[in-house]
Amino acid sequence: MELTDYLHILRKNWLIIVLATLLGVGAAAGYSLTRTPMYEAQSTVFVSTQAGGTIGELQQGSTFTQARVTTYSNLVTTPIVMNPVIAKLDLGVSANTLAQAVTASSPLNTTLITISVTDADPLLAADIANALAASLTAAVESIETPNGSDASPVRLTRVKDAVTPLAPSSPNVSLNLVLGGLIGLALGIGVAVLRSVLDTRIRTPQDLTPVTDAPLIGAIAFDPKAKDRPIIVHADPLSPRAESFRALRTNLQFLDMGGRASFVITSSVPSEGKSTTTINLAIALADAGKRVALLDADLRKPKVAEYLGIEGGAGLTDVLIGRVKVGDVMHPWGDRTMYVMPAGKIPPNPSELLGSQQMATLLEVLERDFDVVLCDAPPLLPVTDAAILARATSGALVVVSAGRTNRHQLSGAIDALQTVGAKVAGIVLSMVPTRGPDAYAYTYGYGYGQGYGYVQGQSKAEKRAARRAYRAARPPVAAPSPASPVAAPSLVAEPSVTERAKQDQTPESAAATSSSTRTR
Repeated sequence: MELTDYLHILRKNWLIIVLATLLGVGAAAGYSLTRTPMYEAQSTVFVSTQAGGTIGELQQGSTFTQARVTTYSNLVTTPIVMNPVIAKLDLGVSANTLAQAVTASSPLNTTLITISVTDADPLLAADIANALAASLTAAVESIETPNGSDASPVRLTRVKDAVTPLAPSSPNVSLNLVLGGLIGLALGIGVAVLRSVLDTRIRTPQDLTPVTDAPLIGAIAFDPKAKDRPIIVHADPLSPRAESFRALRTNLQFLDMGGRASFVITSSVPSEGKSTTTINLAIALADAGKRVALLDADLRKPKVAEYLGIEGGAGLTDVLIGRVKVGDVMHPWGDRTMYVMPAGKIPPNPSELLGSQQMATLLEVLERDFDVVLCDAPPLLPVTDAAILARATSGALVVVSAGRTNRHQLSGAIDALQTVGAKVAGIVLSMVPTRGPDAYAYTYGYGYGQGYGYVQGQSKAEKRAARRAYRAARPPVAAPSPASPVAAPSLVAEPSVTERAKQDQTPESAAATSSSTRTR
C-alpha cells in the first residue's frame, strides 16, 4: 500500500478514528475521576563518614559511603526501620503494608537518600517521611557502631524535611487524558486499517485490478431517487446519473468487438442495477442516433416491460419456441430508433432456450438490422443463463454495485464467463457515490455544471436560480407512447425488422419513426 492509500483509509474512516480518540479520552477521564487523590511527601538524608584529615583518608571514606548508600536505601522498607515509625505514629498497619507506600532512592554517584511516602492524607504522608528519615538514622548508627565503641563511623543527617504537599501527585489528570487520547487514536487507526484490509467489497476502480483485467467503461452515479425514477428520460436529462450513461455510451463505442455490437449485460448477484443500466444505456444510444434493439433475456425475473410501460405478455420466449414472429413482439419505444422485445412468459427451461440455435439465429438477424443489440440477462452466480447467452454475443458487460459486491463474487462471475469461453467486454460500476472518499465524479461532473450554465464563483443560491431558469426554458421531453405490436418477418426472412415495423406501425408511431429518421 502506498501513502495515498493510507490517506484514503484515514479519510474514509475518520469518524471511527475520532470516536475511538474520544472514547480513549473519556475512559482516561473516568479513570482519573474515580481514583482517590494521593499525596507524595519526600525527605532527604545525607550519608557521611568520620574519616581522617588526609586526602587519602577522605577518598577512602567517600568510596565507603557510596558503596553503603544503596544498602541504606534498601534498609528503609525493612521492619527495623518501619516498626518504630508505626509505633510512634500509631498507624495500626504492618511493616509490609506500610512498605507498599514507601520508596527510597539514591541518585547515581551521590550519598543522598530520598525517602518518598504516598498517602491519601497529605499531613500523614509528611509525618511518615520525616519519621522514616529519623528511624533510618538511628538504625544505621546502631548497626554501624562497632562492638566496644560508643560512636559509629557513619553518620546520617536529615538535610531536607518533608512538607505537607498541597496538590495530589496522582492521578495526573492531564497526563492520563493525553495518554488516553493517544491510545484511542492508535486503536482507531488500527481498526480503520484492519477494516480496510478485511473489507473485500469493491468501492473504487482500484479495487477491480486484483480481480480482472477487463476495462472499466463506465461509472454510474448514485441517485437516491433512482427507485422512483429508474429511467433517465423521466428524470432530469442533465443530472449526474444521465451524464454517466452518456459517458458509458461513448466508451462502449470504442470497444473493439470484432465488428459485432451485441452485448449481454449482467451482474454477479441480484439488485446491482443491471436492468436499469441496460435500459438507460439503450436510451442513451438511441439518443445518439443509433438503431438499438433491447431484449429482455432475463427469463426468470423480467423487468424491462415493467420499467418501460409496455405490454410484456408475449416476447422472447414466444419467438424462440416459434409461436410468434419477431415483428409481432418488437415494440418501438417513444420517438427514438429503439425497439424493445420483452421476455414474455416465464419458461421452465430458460437456460436451454437462451443457448438454443434459435437464439443464435435471432441475434444474427438483429445484429444485421440494428447498430447495437443489448440483452438484459440474469445474474451470473445464481444461474448460468447469462454465461450461456454471452457465448452467442460479442461480449458481456458486468455491472458491479459499488460498496455492495465483493471481490469473491465478481471473481466468481468472471470465472463463470471464462469457463464457457465468453468474452468480458468491460465492467460498469453502478451506484457510485458522488461525495465522500469513494466518489468517482469526474466522469459526470462536467456535464452537470455546464448544462445548467454554472459560472465559477457562483453562490449556491445563484446556482439554484440558474437551474430553475434552465428547466423553465428547456422544451419538455416527449413521454414514451405505447406502440402497438407490429408485424415482422420470421427469424431469417427479409425485409428487415425495422422495415416491416414501419409498414405495420400505427399512424402515430410511423410519424414518430419518420421524424426520428429525418433527425438522424
